[in-house]
Amino acid sequence: MTEQADGIERAATRAGRYRWGIVALLFMATVINYVDRQMIGVLKPTLSKDLGWTETDFANVIFFFQMAYAIGYIGFGRIVDVIGARMGYAVAFVIWQVAHIAHGGAYSVTQFAMARFGLGVGEAGNFPAGIKAVTEWFPAKERAFAIGVFNAGANVGAIITPLAVPVLTLAYGWRMAFVVTGVVSLVWLVAWLAFYRSPREHRKLSTAELAWIEQDPADPVQPIAWRRLVTKRETWAYALGKFCIDPIWWFFLFWLPGYLGDRYDLDLLSFGPPLVAIYLLSDLGSVAGGWLSSRLIASGRTVNFARKATMFVCAVAVLPVLFAQSIDNLWVAVLVIGIATAAHQAFSANLYTLPSDLFPRAAVGSVVGIGGTVGAVGGMLMAKYAGYVLDSIGSYAPLFFVAGSAYFVALLLVHVLSPRLARVEGA
Repeated sequence: MTEQADGIERAATRAGRYRWGIVALLFMATVINYVDRQMIGVLKPTLSKDLGWTETDFANVIFFFQMAYAIGYIGFGRIVDVIGARMGYAVAFVIWQVAHIAHGGAYSVTQFAMARFGLGVGEAGNFPAGIKAVTEWFPAKERAFAIGVFNAGANVGAIITPLAVPVLTLAYGWRMAFVVTGVVSLVWLVAWLAFYRSPREHRKLSTAELAWIEQDPADPVQPIAWRRLVTKRETWAYALGKFCIDPIWWFFLFWLPGYLGDRYDLDLLSFGPPLVAIYLLSDLGSVAGGWLSSRLIASGRTVNFARKATMFVCAVAVLPVLFAQSIDNLWVAVLVIGIATAAHQAFSANLYTLPSDLFPRAAVGSVVGIGGTVGAVGGMLMAKYAGYVLDSIGSYAPLFFVAGSAYFVALLLVHVLSPRLARVEGA
């Protein structure tokens, strides 16, 4: 550790750590978000058998989730900039829990698509509100790490789901599994409304920690119009990066349980341990990606170098997944896919930080919303492509090819559109 980095760490410790309690709340919400989101992937074999779904039927249900996510993301990006992270998050959470519970009463592809549409609208608020909260509670030098920590909740949710949901399903049926997980999750909403405030409104925050949080130059506080944001190259650096990588995560999340079942003859209970191993690796990647770029910045590197160097390392780490279809040994495949998902999360933690690196705080939620919408459109295309490929040729190889190459394309687009990651002037 350099002397400069050591001094920064001592200063952060003296300031206090209440802000990490906020990250803990964001982490738990993201865990819940991904349990609710991934349940349909874990239950895919069961639902396909009970309801007679084809791969195209499943893809269509996912497509409507992605469509709603695209709409909800850009909507909540604006909402959290206008009404704030506290109430914006609460509204999103209520919408997605009601929709999640509604899955238990669905009997057809159309009814499932409607429930997934509602889930997509609500779940879309998770990251705009979470990143807005991190922007409020953390100085620029800590944001990538803070985002990486709460983003790790996605992997914890993905770990919990294949362990808990099969047990609930075998004990009570898949319908009650949706109801039970939805009702229990409402405890988080009570905690969020009770504890979250902006730093200046929070009575338990020390003066020293408030000064640490507010150490960056002051930003404008009025929301910035979309028509101005969409003309900025930096907005599209973030958005097109999301377009490239978000569909890959959706592919892993929704199709990986089915892939493991088909390729290695696993069932509802036996594909749990491989999924747990994959998402444990993902968890490490999420935190490591944020830590690496934050450490590079603390050691004197520019934000531009730190973010892009970390993303390049991640893109290289994903490459072996190109050959996942040809791996006959289950646990070798788990290692290769797990490294790819870890690299995705590390890449994503840095990409999520770009809006706060490039734009004033008043624009962060809107830029995140625009990027999330563009990423969800990519997810819609990936869902249709996956359904077509699996129903027509029955091989996952073309899907893994897309997964292995997407991160280099994303990094190239980020670099071309924002070569220096310089703050936007006149946003």
